[in-house]
Amino acid sequence: MIVRPRRLRKSAALRDMVRETTLSVKDLVAPLFVKPGEGVRDPIRSMPGQYQFSVDALVDEAEALWEIGIPAVILFGLPDNKDATGSRSWADDGIVQIAVRALKERLPDLVVITDVCLCEYTDHGHCGLIRGGGVDNDATLDLLARQAVSHARAGADIVAPSDMMDGRVAAIRRALDEAGFQSTGILSYAVKYASAFYGPFREAADSAPQFGDRTTYQMDPANAREALKEARLDIEEGADMIMVKPALAYLDIIRRVREISDLPLAAYQVSGEYAMIKAAAANGWLDERRVMFESLTAIKRAGADIILTYFARDAAVLMR
Repeated sequence: MIVRPRRLRKSAALRDMVRETTLSVKDLVAPLFVKPGEGVRDPIRSMPGQYQFSVDALVDEAEALWEIGIPAVILFGLPDNKDATGSRSWADDGIVQIAVRALKERLPDLVVITDVCLCEYTDHGHCGLIRGGGVDNDATLDLLARQAVSHARAGADIVAPSDMMDGRVAAIRRALDEAGFQSTGILSYAVKYASAFYGPFREAADSAPQFGDRTTYQMDPANAREALKEARLDIEEGADMIMVKPALAYLDIIRRVREISDLPLAAYQVSGEYAMIKAAAANGWLDERRVMFESLTAIKRAGADIILTYFARDAAVLMR
């Protein structure tokens, strides 16, 4: 007897009925970049369709995203000034803090997530304080905690530490609780690899390191068991959600982390993944729409509940 799985593929309606993985607009988080100015919508050269926004333009963009069903955004700030400690990252009048207040005033139900890291705010471009020629892990924790509290005070629903300092989730949870922000959640970049796929983001956020690289604190792409260790540590420290970054080259890691944790799991389809698809589509080498949905579905199929993606707007429009 011939077994015929094709019987369940013979029509679109039938394929829909038996589809194992379903992608929803509610799965998506849109990353947005905010900078000083007014009426600013500066294109990001290496990320076609993405922009650096001033606060007023950012709020308009977020409103448009909300209207097509996207429930959340994550903010990355380009400050008006950089210094060795990244002090503008925790200033009450910092660019992200201003943006959060503006978003919450216009769109109170939008879930606002803020990136917590120093790289965009330091003049050296690293994610922590530099001492003795390297990043001082423990001295950085207090600054990350200050940044997270300032974001919560501005109205952020969730703070998302992306720095990969050891112990930062515990330090941030303690600081939030002591400041009265027990309800502010933590989405930890628990498993963040030292990836070459971040290249376009560093243009978008003006966050490239001025010397060396980030391999001493971000994970070795060759390691899988270490990812489970990192995820467990952040869970123990009080993370409410955890993330794997990047996504497409690390689908096996998403699956393995999913298997050890019941927490909501996010995955970040990063700038390089987005840029590759855009570039190939622009050259006529790929069908952008199909590859976009295939890649997002693969991330969901691997086990992600939440997908941070620069395709959020395009995908949401097509899923309506």
